[in-house]
Amino acid sequence: MAVAVARELSGRARLGRRTKLIVKTLASGDIAILDHRDLDRVSAEDLIAAGVQAVLNCSPSSTGAYPNMGPLLLVQAGIHLVDLPDDTLFKKCKDGDEITVRGGSVARGEKVLVTGEVREPAAVRAATDERRHEIGDALEAFARNTIEHMLEERELLSGRIELPRFDTDFRDRPALIVVRGVDHQKDLRMLRPYIRDVRPRIIAVDGGANALLEEGFKPDMIVGDMDSASEAALRCGAELIVHAYPDGRAPGREHLESLGLPFKLVPAPGTSQDVAMIIAAEKGAELIVSVGSQFNLVEFLDKNRRGMASTFLTRLRLGEILVDAKGVSRLYRPLPGRRPLVVVALAGLLCLLAIVVLTPALRDLADLMWLKVEVVLGLQ
Repeated sequence: MAVAVARELSGRARLGRRTKLIVKTLASGDIAILDHRDLDRVSAEDLIAAGVQAVLNCSPSSTGAYPNMGPLLLVQAGIHLVDLPDDTLFKKCKDGDEITVRGGSVARGEKVLVTGEVREPAAVRAATDERRHEIGDALEAFARNTIEHMLEERELLSGRIELPRFDTDFRDRPALIVVRGVDHQKDLRMLRPYIRDVRPRIIAVDGGANALLEEGFKPDMIVGDMDSASEAALRCGAELIVHAYPDGRAPGREHLESLGLPFKLVPAPGTSQDVAMIIAAEKGAELIVSVGSQFNLVEFLDKNRRGMASTFLTRLRLGEILVDAKGVSRLYRPLPGRRPLVVVALAGLLCLLAIVVLTPALRDLADLMWLKVEVVLGLQ
């Protein structure tokens, strides 16, 4: 009977309790050490794009509360996923240390630092399928959370949020809101003709600003905590709006003050993407196209944040003026650019010249008309 050999990997350890921040520092071949309970799809896609060979999670990658897709995406991509029993590895290991992962054990040199459970692809796939059939508890929790937000954040939903005067004018213009989320880069590429022809006001939510710059677009406004947007994005000339929370916290204020950048403060409950949508709607946008935001129940549950209920309610409030990017890309028919029109015009002109040259009567008429032009211009 064959005995399974434990997989052994060696690489540089990269530690970070916030996955969306650590992915910025990762390089191909690194071993990511996270503390991410119920790993979501977007985080998994970022880790896969970074090229890590292993992920060591100090929290359960999936608690079983709902069918989160993060673990499945990682193991399907061939990334070694280990769930550790606690977060002691953050104390025993330093960022940049060379470590070795043998199966579920993590060692530095010959010393084993901690041992966890390897998440095997077959088991992860089976568990995900099972949770998809047991989604009732997650639905109940989400519904209860939604009702709580209806009571706690009535100001956001009823439009009683104090908004300052913005430099960006949304009146009777379409708006494009970009969130770093599911398929946001793919959706941006599909929307390129729409952005070129319609020229909507573009709002980036935190890290969405980086995605816009990578695709060659410049945001008119950046909204959020400013913890995911790069300094280059913050200095691109966009109007900066710091989301302040009801308890007085404004995480982005100190960062922008240290950079010497001007900004406006918007105190509001909910998430930063809620605030971005409310700004566009309250300032008169005729249509709001959302990129990277959650648009179905599984995506809302996959995000697994308390604030997602407020995003769900914000969508209900905006109603028909809110459209998903995928819908726009399927329905919008791009206008022809200048180059095709110039090519068609030149082709028509060449055909006309060929007809004139090959037809004697038309050639004589053309010579006569040219003679009259010379007389009028005094060339004869």
